[in-house]
Amino acid sequence: MRILIPLILLALAITAFAQEAPKAHFHHIHLNATDPAAAIDFYTRKFDCEKRKFGEADAVWTQKSWMLFTKVKDTPPSEIVSAIWHFGWGAEDMPAAYKKQIDSGTKFQTPITDISDLVGKPFGSFFYAYVDGPGHALIELNTAAHHRFGHVHLLSEDPIAAGQWYKKYFGIPGYIGPRTGRIYRGVHVDPVASLNMDNVNIVIYPVEYARDAMPELWKDRKGFEPTKGRVVDHLAFSVDSVHDTLERLRKDGVKATDGSFIEGPDRIRIEIVESQAVKE
Repeated sequence: MRILIPLILLALAITAFAQEAPKAHFHHIHLNATDPAAAIDFYTRKFDCEKRKFGEADAVWTQKSWMLFTKVKDTPPSEIVSAIWHFGWGAEDMPAAYKKQIDSGTKFQTPITDISDLVGKPFGSFFYAYVDGPGHALIELNTAAHHRFGHVHLLSEDPIAAGQWYKKYFGIPGYIGPRTGRIYRGVHVDPVASLNMDNVNIVIYPVEYARDAMPELWKDRKGFEPTKGRVVDHLAFSVDSVHDTLERLRKDGVKATDGSFIEGPDRIRIEIVESQAVKE
């Protein structure tokens, strides 16, 4: 696999925007796992998060939101052919964090890589690496001002339209860039959208990035696979009223699937739940 360049959360010099109150909050990221207990142990040992109960089920609490797990018989597909690319944690001292992970036996799909020039900083200022997580979930560690769960990175046929969709229906503030393209080290990194939902940055890159970086997966591929059933199955947003929200979305043509699930841009499965996430 070619090096996968992450979006730098501060690279676009995102500023605070005057926005209406958000219609939703980030509630959870939901994964499929053959051994949820082992997955939970992995995340709580390797990253800043803790094992807690979500209802009757064991889960992972990540500061303001959840990681939930469904037990599946077979290893779920993990190739980067759906629109949920990866998720990740920050690291104040990335070289030290990387060494600590290596010393503890963590396996990486991409080793520590300096991409300081992507953000206009001196060499040695900004790094990333991709952890090979349970079920080959792709987990990014990157230089940040914190070491918490920090972002979810998506791909899109049209990042600008996708960013506008999330803003329109869920009131998520952030940056939506121009439609001009940009290539960095042989891969497309623009156009881009970068939205902030509570303490989680939702970053949206163009699908051309995947086509550039993973040509063997995308040579004959026409579009995204749905996220349902994959290692990262769906995202969930919390609202004041599930019923009212679903009615509002349906009336505007948003596709409702099963239960309180909708289909977001690029076939991303999104669950609508009631009440903001709290640590039980």
